[in-house]
Amino acid sequence: MMNQHAVLFDFDFTLADSTLGAVACVNYALDEMALPRAEPKAIRATIGLGLAATLASLTGLTAPALANTFSRNFVKQADRSMVELTSVFPEVAQTIEQLKSAGIRAGIVSTKFRYRIERILARDGLLDGFDIIVGGEDVANHKPDPEGLLKALDKLGVRTNDSLYIGDHPVDAQAAAAAKIPFAAVLTGTAVRKDFEPWPARMFLDSLRDLMPLPNLDRR
Repeated sequence: MMNQHAVLFDFDFTLADSTLGAVACVNYALDEMALPRAEPKAIRATIGLGLAATLASLTGLTAPALANTFSRNFVKQADRSMVELTSVFPEVAQTIEQLKSAGIRAGIVSTKFRYRIERILARDGLLDGFDIIVGGEDVANHKPDPEGLLKALDKLGVRTNDSLYIGDHPVDAQAAAAAKIPFAAVLTGTAVRKDFEPWPARMFLDSLRDLMPLPNLDRR
């Protein structure tokens, strides 16, 4: 019997551009805390990190109470505006169709809340293309911890060496390495090739248009 295969994706900057939403939500949260606003470029560089790590990166503040306040305010504004301010990359629909045609399952593992990812994909008619979505509310430990990736593969019934994780940020590469899942870096975010040097990458993609045909997922 042939083994199941799966490709798991990060979401922000891998499947979609959420820059406008992230800038709006981060600066709303900072405003509510009477902290200086951050520059869009600095915020863009934090997309893909958890909210506590985002606050630490932008302000140097690491106290759990402050991180909780920042996160609460970010989520409040994100519930109002993130969906409409996020654009799914145009190549995603074809990529998912190609995977399905090849009998490969597709999933998402992201620090972004699952319910928000589902709303964005449903808006664009893409939700049914994914077999599983593991979001920030579904795990106790966010990337670079491998919990989300391992949870997704467990639910899909797919072995680590029969899978591939695609992400745009070094934190995605770290998580894949920790989970012992092959990794592909897509250069549609803020990271460049040299940022991934500490972690092995099966391939580098200028965009998801370059994904197919896939390498043999069984190959180590």
